[in-house]
Amino acid sequence: MRRKVIILAGVVIAAAGSGWAYLSATAVKAPPPAPPPPVPVVAQKVKSGDVPIYLRGIGTVYAYNTVVVRSQITGQLVKIAFKEGQHVEKGELLAEIDPRPYEALIAQYQADKKRNEAQLANAKANLTRYTPLEKHGYATSQLVDTQQAQVAQLEAAVQSVDAQIEAAKIQLSYTRLTSPIDGLTGILQIDIGNIIYPTDVNGLVTVTQIEPISVIFTLPQTDFPEIQEALTKGPLKVLAYSQDNKVKLAEGQFLLINNQINQTTGTLQIKANFPNREHRLWPGLLVNAWLLLQTRHNALTVAASAVQQGPNGTYAYVIKPGGIAEIQPVKVAQTSGGQALIDAGLAPNDEVVVDGQYRLHPGDHVTLLHGRAAQEAVAQSEQQMEIP
Repeated sequence: MRRKVIILAGVVIAAAGSGWAYLSATAVKAPPPAPPPPVPVVAQKVKSGDVPIYLRGIGTVYAYNTVVVRSQITGQLVKIAFKEGQHVEKGELLAEIDPRPYEALIAQYQADKKRNEAQLANAKANLTRYTPLEKHGYATSQLVDTQQAQVAQLEAAVQSVDAQIEAAKIQLSYTRLTSPIDGLTGILQIDIGNIIYPTDVNGLVTVTQIEPISVIFTLPQTDFPEIQEALTKGPLKVLAYSQDNKVKLAEGQFLLINNQINQTTGTLQIKANFPNREHRLWPGLLVNAWLLLQTRHNALTVAASAVQQGPNGTYAYVIKPGGIAEIQPVKVAQTSGGQALIDAGLAPNDEVVVDGQYRLHPGDHVTLLHGRAAQEAVAQSEQQMEIP
C-alpha cells in the first residue's frame, strides 16, 4: 500500500513539473501587445496675417426721420398722387383736398376788399375837398375830423380784409398735402372721397426716410475705455450683420455713445449711421452690430474648432515631430467667422488638430486625413455634435 502512494506522488510531481515547463515555454514565446493604431485627424497650420478686432452687440434699425402726413384742415379727399411704397421727394404732392370752399372764401374777401377800397377812395376825395374849405371858414373842423376818422376806418378795413385773404390763401395751400421729407411712403390710411380731419390719428400716410438710416445697439460698460481709446485714433467703422451673423448687410460709421450708461443693465447705448443705398436695413429690423476697434497685424489665427475647453482653460492639440499629439494651452483673444485669434500658446506654422480631438489623448500617434477623407471626417464630427 505504501508503495502505491509513493508511486502516485511521483506521478503528480512529474505532471506538475511538465506543466510548469510548458507554461514557462509559452510565456517566453508570447508576442508583445500591438501598439494602438494612429488616430485619424484633420489638421491645419497656424496662419499669420491682419486680423480685425470687433466688439459685438445686438441692435435695432431706426429710420433717420419718420413723419405722419396729416391734414391741417377738414375737407374731402379728391386726389391721391402717390402709390404705397413709393419713394417721394421733399415737397412732392401726395394728395389733394377739395379746394373750392377756400377758393370761394378768397373770392368773397377780395370782393370785400374792392368795396372797402372804393369807399376809401371816396372818403379820401371828400377829405381833400373839406380841408381847404375849413381854412376859408366854409366847413367846420368837426366835419374835417369826422372825414379823417372815416378814412382811417376804411384803411383799417382794407388791411383787415388783406389779412383775411392771406389767411384764406394759407388754408387753400393746406388743400395740397406734400411730403415734408425724402423717403418711402407706407400704407395709405384713408381712401379718396372720404373726409379727412386734422384730428385723424393715423393721418394720410407715414413717410419714412431710410437713406441714411441708423442702428442703435448696446455693449457692456466694461468696453467703454477701449472704445474711448479707439476713438482718439480716428472714426470707427460699424458693420451690420443678420441675426445669424452669416449675411453682411451694410457698413456704416460710429456716431456717438449715449450720454448715460444704463445702470440697470450696465450697458452702453451706441448709435451708428449707414448710407443704406441698397435698402438692406429696414426700420425695426434686429441686427448684430460689429464695432471695429482696430486691426492687428501679423496676428496668429487658427480654425475655431481647434480650440478646446478643459478644466485648466483653453487648449489645442499640437502635432509634434513623429506624428504625436500633445496638449498645448492657448489664450484666445476673440473668435470670429470660424477663426480664433490666438494671443499666446501657438507659433506660426504650428500644426494643430481641427477635427477628431474627441478621440485623442496626450501622446497618441495620429494620421492626417486629407482631401475628401478630411471633409467627410469634419461632416461626421459636426453631425455627432448635433445629436442631443
